[in-house]
Amino acid sequence: MMNKTKKSETDQYIAADIGRLSAMLSCGHATARRIGEQAGARIIIGRRVLYSVEKVRQYINDLAE
Repeated sequence: MMNKTKKSETDQYIAADIGRLSAMLSCGHATARRIGEQAGARIIIGRRVLYSVEKVRQYINDLAE
């Protein structure tokens, strides 16, 4: 039997799952996934896929320049 993941709320994330990343970017999951992969921000831990918030932020800033 596996333990349930405990969630805590904070406004500073190092890594985010696709749901949180899409909320941060105000877009759908497919678009957030595409942005995360283009930014080279994908992190795989076991079966879990997370995205580096800092790399996504830098990628968005580079696009804006």
